[in-house]
Amino acid sequence: MWGILAALRARVPALLEAERGRFFLWLPVFMAAGAALYFSLFAEPAAWIGAGLAVPAVLGVWLSRPLPWLRAGFLPVAAAAIGFLSAQSAALRAPKLEPLPARAVTVTGIVQAVELLPDGAQRVTLRAPKLHEDTPPITRDLRIRLRANDLARPETGDELSVRALLRPPGPPAYPGAWDMQREAFFTHRAGSGTALGTAWVRPRTEAAGPTRLLQQAREALARRFVAGMPAPAGAVSATLFTGLTAAIPQADRAAFRDSGLAHLLAVAGLHIGIIMGLFFGFTRVLLATSEHAALRWPCKQISAGAAIFAGALYMVITGMHVPIMRSFAMASLFTLAVIVGRPALSLRGLALAGVTILLVAPQELTGVSFQMSFSAVLALISGYEALRPTLHRLRGEGTWRGRLLVHVAMLALTSLLAGAASAPFGAYHFGHVQLYFVLANLVAVPLTAMWVMPFGLVAIALMPFGLEWIALAPMFWGMQGILWIAHTISALPAAVFAIPHMPLWGLLAFSLGLAWLGIWRTRWRVAGIAPMLLGLASPWLIQPADLLISAEARLIGVRVAEQAYVRVEAGASPFTLEAWQQYWAVGQTARLPANIPDRLACDDSICRLRAPVVLLLMRGETVPAAACTDAALIVAAVPLRGQCPGVPSIDRFTVLRQGAFAVWLDPAGVRVLSDRQDRGERPWVELPSRRRSELPPAATEILPPEE
Repeated sequence: MWGILAALRARVPALLEAERGRFFLWLPVFMAAGAALYFSLFAEPAAWIGAGLAVPAVLGVWLSRPLPWLRAGFLPVAAAAIGFLSAQSAALRAPKLEPLPARAVTVTGIVQAVELLPDGAQRVTLRAPKLHEDTPPITRDLRIRLRANDLARPETGDELSVRALLRPPGPPAYPGAWDMQREAFFTHRAGSGTALGTAWVRPRTEAAGPTRLLQQAREALARRFVAGMPAPAGAVSATLFTGLTAAIPQADRAAFRDSGLAHLLAVAGLHIGIIMGLFFGFTRVLLATSEHAALRWPCKQISAGAAIFAGALYMVITGMHVPIMRSFAMASLFTLAVIVGRPALSLRGLALAGVTILLVAPQELTGVSFQMSFSAVLALISGYEALRPTLHRLRGEGTWRGRLLVHVAMLALTSLLAGAASAPFGAYHFGHVQLYFVLANLVAVPLTAMWVMPFGLVAIALMPFGLEWIALAPMFWGMQGILWIAHTISALPAAVFAIPHMPLWGLLAFSLGLAWLGIWRTRWRVAGIAPMLLGLASPWLIQPADLLISAEARLIGVRVAEQAYVRVEAGASPFTLEAWQQYWAVGQTARLPANIPDRLACDDSICRLRAPVVLLLMRGETVPAAACTDAALIVAAVPLRGQCPGVPSIDRFTVLRQGAFAVWLDPAGVRVLSDRQDRGERPWVELPSRRRSELPPAATEILPPEE
């Protein structure tokens, strides 16, 4: 034993020397751990806690400079404390949630964005909307879907009034599900609504600011693509160059998702790499046509500067969301390295991008976009770093056959590395994994990079002259090919298979293992495979809930014998039902009442779920007294009002106070978890009973605004 310890101690200095420069890469990992700790709390900490943790930790790093080992202990603590402080500060900066009225009201506000929908309708985002003429405007935005037959054509900056029925962000579909309220809280959205009448628009006459002009340019660009090509090719093309995805039909969106091509619709590293590469090559060729420039100017550096400018412009036009900002940061670092003639530090660039995002928008840590984006890029960089000697051997003497073989291998390897690293995060959030994503990307990615995107740039250049149709025609052919690939691959047998719900600890284990495997360069990196395998196996190591009750009790579901049965009331949320199907990894759900020998017995009014006995009230509001004798739990969509004294119950009043419920049936008894117990008291946690305000009813008609 002592000999093993002595051998390890002797190898530590050499190991640390081999990993020199890699310790900085753990900084965003520890910052993410601190931010995750804040989001996982069950009660909001005092406002001073974040600074109270960060200041002493940073001071300890500074004071321990003469002692490297002590400083090494303070650094991860300081990084985690800074991540915690950043997340808490983001929550403190966000405006408080404001209650929305339960009845229809007249909403008046400034149009901040206009989105085209697949059915021809429009969805507008209103800034500082007023819900009644006698009340001040609310501080958060509202997203309103206008009627499909509404002839109003609002533009960004206009004032819009419409009678609408509003709804706050919904709570999670089940305890532990995706938290839409948290997402809305940090994106400054009060809720959404549906227009009940015709919208009236008053054009704004004051000077437009940069933000408004930029949004108008995005929307105008999207409209030109949609108008220039038949649907859905126009909608997908608009997404590639504006980041606006609302106009893509659901069937085509599902085909991209099921074929493993959803990343083409999520504008990020691939797209900005294509744009910057095209501008770099075009600028260099253009400069080469001039003998004076080719001989006397630094053409390579000028081309790199043009690429950075093009990438920045593309990032702004596509909405400056997290993946594109991360991709631009990394691409810019690489391009700046080209300008100054130094090698690009790709993993360091990824770490710097992670630190920046965790400081500016730490709430993005909980989103699927952040998780899949960073995991894919980490796998690509570290994977190619490890496999570079193999690729050099594959290239051989540099013949055209060797170059072609390496090119095809790199296409497959890129899809395999990025897809395999990000698949567990997709499975955690969406409940399924794509099987043929490598095959789809082998064809669709080169077609996008070499055909669709170049013709799209030419079309944009021709738009001021009204000649974009010259480039949109060949672009349409390429887009049709991509759509055909997506639909064909998604229709193959077993193209998508469902994955049982992965617990949060499984996702964290996989993430830690991936970071360990991707960051270190020596052999001990393989130790990261163990937590990765544990995370992948975690869905089969836990027992999913046997019963789920939605936040308004309009859905009551039970899982029996690998099949899910659901009682559906009018007004039930399709989104919640789909989330339950993903949680239980079932393609479809059957309707209650149903009968399964020895497990589930239903009549017209009550279903009895055995071992232990749970009563599900199907009809009426009364539980027969005889049914209460052996019941361990009663579940009903109506108020039970004290029926079956001494028996725990979940009814409509319970879910209004506590949110959705999950129930596990164990031989020892019933285990119940509510959404309130899962999320605790946080600024973004608001249940249906607390999110409604009383305002005077809106008029049935809206008069045109006075000029």
